[in-house]
Amino acid sequence: MKSFGVRIYLLIIMLILSLIAIAPRLDVQGVEIKSLDTISKNQGLSIGEIIKSVNGIGIESAEHFSELLENESRVDSKGIKIITDNSSTNYSAQDELLFELDNLTIKNSKIPEIKDGEILKSINGKKIEDESDWEEIRYDLLPSKVIRIKTDKKEYVFQISKELEINVKKVSRSNVRKGLDLEGGTRVLLKPTGEVKATQQDVKNLISIISDRLDIYGLADKRIREADVDDDKLILIEIAGISKEDVQDFIASQGKFEAKIGNDTVFTGGKDIPFVCKDDGTCSGIRICNQVSNEQFACRFEFSIKLSIEAAKRHAEITKNLEVISDVNSEGYLSKPLELFLDDELIETLQISSSLKGSETTDILISGSGFGNNQETALNDALTNMGKLQTVLITGSLPFELEIVKIDSISPVFGETFLKNAVLAGLVAMLGVLGVIFLRYRNFKIIIPMAITLFSEIFIILGFAGLFKWNLDLAAIAGIIASVGTGVDDQIVITDEILKGKEIYSSWKEKLKRAFYIIFVAYAATFAAMLPLIWAVAGLLRGFAIATLVGVSIGVFITRPAFGAMLERLINK
Repeated sequence: MKSFGVRIYLLIIMLILSLIAIAPRLDVQGVEIKSLDTISKNQGLSIGEIIKSVNGIGIESAEHFSELLENESRVDSKGIKIITDNSSTNYSAQDELLFELDNLTIKNSKIPEIKDGEILKSINGKKIEDESDWEEIRYDLLPSKVIRIKTDKKEYVFQISKELEINVKKVSRSNVRKGLDLEGGTRVLLKPTGEVKATQQDVKNLISIISDRLDIYGLADKRIREADVDDDKLILIEIAGISKEDVQDFIASQGKFEAKIGNDTVFTGGKDIPFVCKDDGTCSGIRICNQVSNEQFACRFEFSIKLSIEAAKRHAEITKNLEVISDVNSEGYLSKPLELFLDDELIETLQISSSLKGSETTDILISGSGFGNNQETALNDALTNMGKLQTVLITGSLPFELEIVKIDSISPVFGETFLKNAVLAGLVAMLGVLGVIFLRYRNFKIIIPMAITLFSEIFIILGFAGLFKWNLDLAAIAGIIASVGTGVDDQIVITDEILKGKEIYSSWKEKLKRAFYIIFVAYAATFAAMLPLIWAVAGLLRGFAIATLVGVSIGVFITRPAFGAMLERLINK
């Protein structure tokens, strides 16, 4: 009897550990952070935190949070009146003043009426006579507001000057993570192409750069891994929160950036650029939007970068022999412009100030445009182009061109439907199997432990998934159903062996030994069949293979011995 107790106690212990690993959450109020902007990250917010309230208002859903954040973090522009030694004007400012000040001298002015070199005299009625006057007023010029965000960890209080961008999703009810099929998102299979075949190390480098790009985009809910098909090295990406079009346009693009003067390359993305201004209105943003024709608007973006010492020296060497072209409205510019190329296509041409001739400057201002049939569309296009260019400059170009072998996009709505249908199909299948077995044996003493064992097996598999952060997709659910199906076969074998007459076997031990010999042979065959599927079809069947292997292993070593013990006790009563 003691041996029977050990098997049942082991099952109970595993169920308790599985419950701890799954960690079901009864309180699911609020929303879970999926991605963050730089401002929120700098304040300490992190992906995975659960936001409970914004400015004291409780969060009811992801849609409610988006609407509330938009209203609570909206900062209206502020009117500014500026007077210099040469001109004066009124304009509206949002998250930057549109000019810089160097010893009270205006520079980098984006205000049409104010030119570089003018001396600031007063702003918003406050006379500026020295640097102390400027320091006293400068931080009160831009509009701002205080926002309070309470999460499951702490309350964050910080001051903002523009609307926050925080993407959220429903709070997970447990540690069991849903895969792409159930969560919604995009799956893409990429193949490195080129004259030289990619090695395994090349693929690892590609994965690192792609991961960095996705991190910059604020997409943390991603899975990137190697996948092999025959002799080809592939990359499989599963990511929530990004469309198929974004994958095709950005993730799969090589992103080779070059800045040239004539035929000479001055700098490229990556190591030549140690700093790129991003998400900081003082050195990055949309500077102007205009209607350029009856049906077209254009918006211009700018952001600053810093060059490495080597790139600055190349700039000085290339520009030192260029001619200066005089301009009556400015100090003049060099005879050759700085041309920006992305994936070998010219995206922008920038004039070089004559003051930079032969200069080892490390400060460069990058600009570009966005277009649309209305101002909002043009603004969004400019923001997208700026974000793409900034990301390429930060991460550098991919060492290989990437070919999209296969791409699938799944709606989160369909994912919810898939999950409900999969769970319903599993329950119907289990009840059907138990019904057939009852018709076969017509004995509740067999059906009850069998049902307990089946549900225990599924629960322990979910505990394994929760413990190892394993994503359950439709293939994995199919694998769980398959492993449970083999469990039913094994339980029938155990039941038939136990119910045989004593004329064949004289003891329970001999009966169970005979049953488990059959079970272990079947387990070995299943294990051998599933193992190659982990890497087959570019790893797309990995979820099915792992779920089946985990399920049958749990069944053979934990649940089926416990079933034999329970059946012994019930039959002996």
